[in-house]
Amino acid sequence: MQFIDGGVCAPQGFRAAGVYAGVKAAAGMTAAEAAKFSEEIRSGKRPAESKSDAALIAADGPCAAAGVFTSNLVKGAPIAVCQTNLQNGRAQAIFANSGNANTCNVDGQDKAWKMAQAAADALGIAADDVLVASTGVIGVPLPIGPLVAAAPALASKLSSHGSLDAATAIMTTDRVPKNLAVEFTVGGRTAHIGGISKGSGMIHPNMCTMLCFLTTDVAIAPSMLDRALRLAVRDSFNMLSVDEDMSTNDTCVILANGRAGNAEITAAGPEFDAFTEALSALCIQLARAMAKDGEGATKLLVCAVAGGKTDKDARTVAKAVICSSLVKTAIFGADANWGRVLCAIGYCGAQVDVHQVDVDFVSKGGRLAVCRNGAGIPFDEALGKQVLQEDEITVEVTLHDGSAAATAFGCDLTYDYVKINGDYRT
Repeated sequence: MQFIDGGVCAPQGFRAAGVYAGVKAAAGMTAAEAAKFSEEIRSGKRPAESKSDAALIAADGPCAAAGVFTSNLVKGAPIAVCQTNLQNGRAQAIFANSGNANTCNVDGQDKAWKMAQAAADALGIAADDVLVASTGVIGVPLPIGPLVAAAPALASKLSSHGSLDAATAIMTTDRVPKNLAVEFTVGGRTAHIGGISKGSGMIHPNMCTMLCFLTTDVAIAPSMLDRALRLAVRDSFNMLSVDEDMSTNDTCVILANGRAGNAEITAAGPEFDAFTEALSALCIQLARAMAKDGEGATKLLVCAVAGGKTDKDARTVAKAVICSSLVKTAIFGADANWGRVLCAIGYCGAQVDVHQVDVDFVSKGGRLAVCRNGAGIPFDEALGKQVLQEDEITVEVTLHDGSAAATAFGCDLTYDYVKINGDYRT
């Protein structure tokens, strides 16, 4: 298994594109004004902004499909469309926008269905084979005209090299696009899984504001694809937190077209394990990329827990450490304040003997042992600064209660997080 370029277009039979539709700029316009606005963009009379805000991913034929969505009781309208269209385990395209979440609006579902129909018309497929997703500000009516107008332009621009364009189009406060793929072998065939994602704030398990779109050329039955996706999400996006705010629009969907030529995976076994391992590896890399790109973040914060009594305990401890505001600010300040780690472990609710806990800070700058058996040990403050000034920090926690392990992904908490979210809507 190796990571490769190409994103969602790395698997055979998938194309993608991104264009500027003007979703955010058109908010508040009348239908006529929005139509004129869109026509000016398409005709070149109105210069398009450098950042695109509408993305389309399409397969060359019907695919097995699966999805996992936010557990927030307040859900974006596109999620209802996806859940309906995934009932038969099939889909062929994904149409997404940034600049507006299409959430908490009385006409939200109607507009989400119009998005699906617009993409379907542009691609010549059925609307129930289109999955839709939106991200951006909540509670502002979605200007549907610009997206309907953008669908034909997206379809005409679809390319086997368009993954990065699509990844850029779904960004909001992200600083960099997340665009990855993995190549591996399944059933004696070379296969691929590609993914793009966005998310840098309002990310918290379960899921974690994130969108993730995955494609694969593996032949796999919808039920097994759903099972593999849930296993992959469990150890990646559900172990990710930036700010403990759970989004309303979290969406992770996958399309599988079978072009790799392997015998269809219909049950558990070596082929299913190989596929799930590759999918999990890709999702973990995307989760790490999102955590590192957290709003205002300067460092990726990882907590690796070993020696848990149960899997649940290990996962609870790992999440508690990367979610602690005090730990996050200490990491930002390169302060080896390990007591904050112990504090988080103590209140998280896991079954832990706190008198057995060991803590180390690890990075490219070295390893710093700070706690043994629940008590502090002497350490070199200069080495602490050296370790914690790197851009990726791992907090290693050994519980000595059992054999369970878990890893969670987060980021430091900085002044810029408040600046970004203080005026997000305006």
